[in-house]
Amino acid sequence: MTVAAILSGKGHETITAKSDALLSEIAETLAKNKIGAVVVCAGDNSIQGIVSERDIVRVVGTQGASALSLPVSSVMTKDVVTCAEENSVNEVMARMTQGRFRHMPVVKDGKLTGVISIGDVVKFKIAQVELEAEQMRSYISMT
Repeated sequence: MTVAAILSGKGHETITAKSDALLSEIAETLAKNKIGAVVVCAGDNSIQGIVSERDIVRVVGTQGASALSLPVSSVMTKDVVTCAEENSVNEVMARMTQGRFRHMPVVKDGKLTGVISIGDVVKFKIAQVELEAEQMRSYISMT
């Protein structure tokens, strides 16, 4: 199974921000949309970085509330690990676990086309296991 299968179920909608957005605006966007990360993009939808709840908590914890006035560009992760729709779910799960991050932008031709979270991956894997179990039960009951 591939990332494309996850996106076909959840959709390609993404929440993005520009690099000059303030951390307070990013925090508001995260809360309003009930998401854990925002991808920072240029006008052509190329990825410049990603900022998560953890990034905001880390900087507020070290610099205090005044950090919310910083531009996201000063806090975001600039070396973003991405995947393509063709990547396998297992490969993406392994990369997220190894890198200790929970959100991965999906790109095509260098442009953002979606975002998947570790929660999306786990939900997909659980559904896959449940389907396999049901198929096994059906097979066993036929014999």
